[in-house]
Amino acid sequence: MMTGFRKSRLTLILVLGLSLGLALSAWAGPKGKGGGHGMGMWEDCCPMGPGMGMGMQHGRGMGGMQLTPDQAAKVFDLRHKFMNDTAELRKQMMVKRAELGELWRTKDPDQAKIAAKQKEINALRDQLQEKGLALKMDMRQICPMMGEGPPWTRSQGPPAPAGEKK
Repeated sequence: MMTGFRKSRLTLILVLGLSLGLALSAWAGPKGKGGGHGMGMWEDCCPMGPGMGMGMQHGRGMGGMQLTPDQAAKVFDLRHKFMNDTAELRKQMMVKRAELGELWRTKDPDQAKIAAKQKEINALRDQLQEKGLALKMDMRQICPMMGEGPPWTRSQGPPAPAGEKK
């Protein structure tokens, strides 16, 4: 049977543990990436996450821009083509990452095999990023403001010459 002091100490520890856990989960955000903006496995292979990402919700375009229905349809078609064209590369990357995990989990990991597998993954990632760059360039043909970052970070035109005010 527990004494009163032990009960209160155990209760205090449980309350502090739960509070810390809740605070950390709130800070991490829904995706666990500090604010929920991370895209997990999509970060290194796709310029946008699986749900169109980057402000596509509520009829808003990339980076908070308004897209016309025609632009939105073209962006969707480009992204859909990108996802289809890169499906095999993404599959290969997932398999290679699983193979790398197995190499690390062996009793005596072989550094040469691990390095070789990492090079294979890097080559696949580079291919995906090249295709992602091509996608971004195609999207800029539809809407030139795409890829310039959020509206609040864009400059308001060229800088004024020295000595002049904007």
